[in-house]
Amino acid sequence: MNGGYINPPPVKRQFRDPHADWWDKQERRNYGEPVHEDNDILGMFSPEEYTHTKPGKGLFQIGCFVAAVFGLCGVVSMTYPDKPSAPREFEGGLERELGGPNALRARAAGDE
Repeated sequence: MNGGYINPPPVKRQFRDPHADWWDKQERRNYGEPVHEDNDILGMFSPEEYTHTKPGKGLFQIGCFVAAVFGLCGVVSMTYPDKPSAPREFEGGLERELGGPNALRARAAGDE
């Protein structure tokens, strides 16, 4: 299909030795070395493969984080005071400030 081009094995450049004597140190390849046909996926500028943790351990760590956040929220909700102070009371219930006795009432205690 590719006209007899020698396709090297598909190895990401991130897994090549970074301290070797490469001709192109950034891409970790030598002069004249054949390039894989999927070079855009295998090159150094492609997304990095995370090999420092296994999926099971990663899910466990995410679960621990979620449990810790919800645990902290639960502790805060149990110990947080309902109101920091007593509600303010005004003489006459602010009737004069809200328009006097003939004003249209919005709502009073007991109205539904």
